[in-house]
Amino acid sequence: MASASKPLITLILALICADSLVAQAPAPLRLSFADAVRQATGAAQVPPPSVSIAGFRVDAAAARVRQARSGLLPSLSLSGSWANRSFNSKAQGISFPGVPTVIGPFNAYDGRVRLNQTLFDFANLGRVSAAKNQASAVGAERSAAVEASAQNVALAYVRASRAQAVVTARAADSVLATELVGLAVAQQQAGVSAAIDVTRAKTQLAEAVGRLIIAENQLDRARIDLARALGIDPATPISLTDTLNAQMGLADVPADRSAAVAQAVALRPDLAAEVARGAAARTSAAAISAERLPRLDLEADYGLSGVRMPDAVGTRQVAIQVTLPILDGFRREGRLAEQQAVLRESDVRQHDLRQQVTADVDGALLDLRSAAAQQVVATDRLQLAAEEVSQARQRFKAGVVGNIEVITAQESLLRARDADIDARFAAVTARIALARSVGSARTLH
Repeated sequence: MASASKPLITLILALICADSLVAQAPAPLRLSFADAVRQATGAAQVPPPSVSIAGFRVDAAAARVRQARSGLLPSLSLSGSWANRSFNSKAQGISFPGVPTVIGPFNAYDGRVRLNQTLFDFANLGRVSAAKNQASAVGAERSAAVEASAQNVALAYVRASRAQAVVTARAADSVLATELVGLAVAQQQAGVSAAIDVTRAKTQLAEAVGRLIIAENQLDRARIDLARALGIDPATPISLTDTLNAQMGLADVPADRSAAVAQAVALRPDLAAEVARGAAARTSAAAISAERLPRLDLEADYGLSGVRMPDAVGTRQVAIQVTLPILDGFRREGRLAEQQAVLRESDVRQHDLRQQVTADVDGALLDLRSAAAQQVVATDRLQLAAEEVSQARQRFKAGVVGNIEVITAQESLLRARDADIDARFAAVTARIALARSVGSARTLH
């Protein structure tokens, strides 16, 4: 009987020692919860892809502002030309005696400096303002991407911590099952219990080993998911230095509900982005309306021209041009109607987002209170289950009952351990959700 359980016991010892073997692997990445969040926000040399992409969009939006502003700045160009030509004098209206019909061919040289400057253009000013608002919206969207990245990495770390806690619990279950097999064998050899007790104990041991294998696999998968959330090589060995506890997931969040809602309205980047998009639509509409106003431009050029380079003489031109748009086929009115529709849509989105902000805060606070209550119950349940196992074991050892009581108590302890892990996991995820709901996910530690 004892020899039959040796392969299971050997497998259990190998699984329990797996973490120590992984720890001997070269250069594991030791990662705390706070370090993971900092890397997620772009504090690392290589930020996650979502943060990098959002940063590139900010750069593109800043470039669009410079493009819009270029319409208000002077433009300077140089040009030079050479032409060999002839022309029909009569076609030009020249029909004087002695003037030949075909003049030329002759060379013409021209080199010129041209300057253009917009003096007065309200529409271009509006386009610059709209581009700035759009850049502000993209900047807020980057902040939202940072917040989302911090939340995603925090949740991935917590899930890995939970998986690690489950592995520890399943290892403890396996150790207990191994001890109970030894006790059942000893009781049978002493003639106190029947062979069925040994069979039951070995069945429980096999189930414990199976659960441990599954838990180890889930931990490995959770580490891969964490590496992907961080944007690093999934093959990178990661050693988690923090466990599920009452300190994990804390952030700069007010304790009062009203203060939390006020902070959320002030800091939520998705709301700020929508406000900026609405302002961009409003200024774009104003810029389109301003296109009906006169535009004033200055043009000037100076250069040398002649039929031979040595004979070239200087010529210049200075002009002021006033342009007053009258009708463009109602294209302007269509663009204005489009921007006004975008503005109305943005107003609806802002109203809905403000309500969603309040709902997110209230939901997170409810989850946090529920998780706290679950933790109290789970702690008591775990303590009672451990006592039940101890008492059932003593009764079995005394020969009062068979090990069916011990197995029942063992299953109860397993469920109590899972409930304790789930309660701690729920508390941490609720704190992360609360931090995200008020726009403070990047301050998680």
